[in-house]
Amino acid sequence: MTPATSLFSPVEADLQILADNLKQLVGNRHPILYAAAEHLFGAGGKRIRPAIVLLISRAVMLDIDITQRHRRLAEITEMIHTASLVHDDVVDESEMRRGVPTVHSLFGNRIAVLAGDFLFAQSSWYLANLDNLEVVKLLSEVIMDLAAGEIQQGLNRFDTNISLETYLKKSYYKTASLIANSSKAAGVISEVSKETAEHFYHYGRNLGLAFQIVDDILDFTSSTDTLGKPAGSDLKSGNLTAPVLFALEEKPYLEVLIEREFAQQGDLEQALALIHDSQGIQRARDLAAHHAKLAVEQLGVLMPSESRQALIQLADYVLSRLY
Repeated sequence: MTPATSLFSPVEADLQILADNLKQLVGNRHPILYAAAEHLFGAGGKRIRPAIVLLISRAVMLDIDITQRHRRLAEITEMIHTASLVHDDVVDESEMRRGVPTVHSLFGNRIAVLAGDFLFAQSSWYLANLDNLEVVKLLSEVIMDLAAGEIQQGLNRFDTNISLETYLKKSYYKTASLIANSSKAAGVISEVSKETAEHFYHYGRNLGLAFQIVDDILDFTSSTDTLGKPAGSDLKSGNLTAPVLFALEEKPYLEVLIEREFAQQGDLEQALALIHDSQGIQRARDLAAHHAKLAVEQLGVLMPSESRQALIQLADYVLSRLY
């Protein structure tokens, strides 16, 4: 499997500048926030979201260098993503993220909630300073979507009646909205046509959905070491994802186990066995591949370049995480 970072060679230098800037942007206000920023931005995340912003920017600008506004947009994108992770970890009571302790497990819930709030506020401030109303609207919507996705996930716990459409909508809110809207914003800052910006939006939307579906499959097929959290933890917490929804169509008894919230001994293990014995995981793989293909189709509007090639390969990388 190609590691994501090697796909980003056209923007490798840009990502290094981004990492250095983020610590400064966030950390120079307060020692605790600096410690949290150092911890968050030094945790060796894959930086997929800002890399996409930078790759789209370079694929459009081609021989002209990207501007400070392109760089700031990438930084804002990573700030918003990181803020959402800090809050997610508090909600999910996660002790580890990317193999390192979470902010709330190091600094306590109060600091983690405030650090997440601060990152959202800081990203909004830098966003306003881009002086581009359309970009402000696109990224502000993302912050609303992230909260809406988290609320929807909480309300739908252990609900076996949720449709695939509801699941995809929640996945859009939680994962794809940021990738879709920041991809479009990169086009807007580069002054591309409305049609081209829309293609970037749909690239990000479909790539984000494929990414989330793959993550949801890995919850059933990966080891705890690979995931950094116990396998099957989504199901255990009542978060019903694509493999489960497909399996429910074949295995009626799965509904009984979920609706009693795995109250009896062996319920969760039995549920996992039923999912593995169904077409659920394969059908979810097919759905992820469908969205990855739709993403790549959107890139026809770009001239051939290393950056465009990297955006295409990124869709392959998302699917390759399954094998």
